[in-house]
Amino acid sequence: MSERVIPLLDLRNRAAIVPAQAIVPNGLLGDQRGRPLRDLRISVTDRCNFRCNYCMPKEVFNNDYKYLPHSSLLSFEEITRVASLFVAHGVQKLRLTGGEPLLRKNLEILIEQLAALRTPEGQPLDLTLTTNGSLLRRKAAGLKAAGLQRVTVSLDGLDDAIFRAMNDVDFPVADVLDGIEAAKEVGLGQDTKGRFSGLKVNMVVKKSTNLGEIIPMARHFRGSGITLRFIEYMDVGETNGWQMDEVLPSAELIKLLQAEFPLVQLEPSAPGETAQRWGYANAQGEFDPSLGEVGVISSVTQAFCGDCNRARLSTEGQLYLCLFAAEGHDLRGLLRNGASDQDIASAIGLIWQERDDRYSELRGLNLQPPPTPGKKRVEMSYIGG
Repeated sequence: MSERVIPLLDLRNRAAIVPAQAIVPNGLLGDQRGRPLRDLRISVTDRCNFRCNYCMPKEVFNNDYKYLPHSSLLSFEEITRVASLFVAHGVQKLRLTGGEPLLRKNLEILIEQLAALRTPEGQPLDLTLTTNGSLLRRKAAGLKAAGLQRVTVSLDGLDDAIFRAMNDVDFPVADVLDGIEAAKEVGLGQDTKGRFSGLKVNMVVKKSTNLGEIIPMARHFRGSGITLRFIEYMDVGETNGWQMDEVLPSAELIKLLQAEFPLVQLEPSAPGETAQRWGYANAQGEFDPSLGEVGVISSVTQAFCGDCNRARLSTEGQLYLCLFAAEGHDLRGLLRNGASDQDIASAIGLIWQERDDRYSELRGLNLQPPPTPGKKRVEMSYIGG
């Protein structure tokens, strides 16, 4: 099939190709490994007010670091337009990320626009946001009113000294915990039974830094209705100095938890779920929903590439097909060069149909492809987690 290329200015990324034969969205789009497209993660800013060493280390992201100019960022209207085309292709979940997404001015306007989208069957989308929680007390009510349904807060420990060391800007843990309370107060993540199963806390575990915070974090959130998820320290990007000996395998982490709390393994909540779920058990050894659950995300030691259904849109409109990618596909060029919705939908369809990414699987087999000359893996602060 012949193709036409709309030229782009960003030479770090591939030109987005519009196939001559339109790829009409029907919700059945699959990649080379048969994986559907169900989840779109949208980075709305490359800026953050924290300097966590596993994401935006201060020695790299210092006062001289050049962030993207505002003109390079997708506008809210551009984001909504692209998101609607992804929804036509089968996306059911939108997650706003960063950087720190709450730093994007007037983010509530974007949330209102995205909350108005519907699937081809007329169903609302699962609309959620990941934040470091620093601005959540101030923003929670407005986010809820705009249509945000759920929120995930990144929190790497309860000990204030450890938390300040990890965020590296001396930000107190009490303010993040207060932000979580604000989210509960306005009902973010609350279901019809009054439970906060849609409110989650993510903890990245780095052996040398916050290993001792695992049990205190579990004890704090057990029975709170909030799901705590532990994430293996990942080799994302090129700046975080990743070493395998800093990774605590999730299997070992579960053993640590089981020594303190009886746990039972739960079924995945949805196809393509990244976290393995474990529920706190009662005296009879059965899952007790009142005690809640924990999750482990094992992207280093137990790859879940096989059913990965996620795409990622950067703040300047580059589409990435893997968290560990080195190259994106420039959709902004299509948006700003007069492409029709049909052209953009077809380009998205072709990109996904050609997808064969499985970095974590290959890494686990010691078969990861050699780096492309002149290309570096995308940073988490640019593409979101």
